[in-house]
Amino acid sequence: MPAIHGDTRRSILDAAQRIMSHKGFAAVGINEVLTEAGVPKGSFYHYFGSKDAFGEAMMRSYFTDYLADMDRVLAQPGLTSAQRLMNYWRNWRETQSVDGCQGRCLAVKLGAEVSDLSETMRLALKEGTTAIVDRLERTITAGVEDGSLSVDGDARDTAEVLYNMWLGASVMAKIHRDVGPLDTTTAVTRRLLHL
Repeated sequence: MPAIHGDTRRSILDAAQRIMSHKGFAAVGINEVLTEAGVPKGSFYHYFGSKDAFGEAMMRSYFTDYLADMDRVLAQPGLTSAQRLMNYWRNWRETQSVDGCQGRCLAVKLGAEVSDLSETMRLALKEGTTAIVDRLERTITAGVEDGSLSVDGDARDTAEVLYNMWLGASVMAKIHRDVGPLDTTTAVTRRLLHL
């Protein structure tokens, strides 16, 4: 379906996210993305100066959407901070166990690949993942304050360990095509938060 002119840039970014979540960044050509988006080839350079600039825009768009979804989950009314946090991890498990554990997280799929290819994309990834850890830290701190969870150390350190653990588990789930690493990580998460 062709894109409406005002939505062309977003259509290109959305198509790229869908394709690259399966194939990676280097394996996808611009023509494939434009065909998927239903826009003419000339549109690309109107919106993006290079594939690198396009990759950075795609990562920033992805994190904008991701963080908005994360904020909604972590602000659910009527729940403790611990319940909100576990809902976030439950959503993570669901999105990473789709398509034979191929997942839909661009940070998982593209993190190592683009960090070596593009400094601007690496910085967009760093900024996005730091924003995720910031939200985790705030929720852990709120959980300690409301008594719904406890941690043995610093909230920031715990947030970083949890995020790193979930990223690693997602990669292992992709390698094994099995949710086992995500289930193990869920159990360890509960232990780290004393739930």
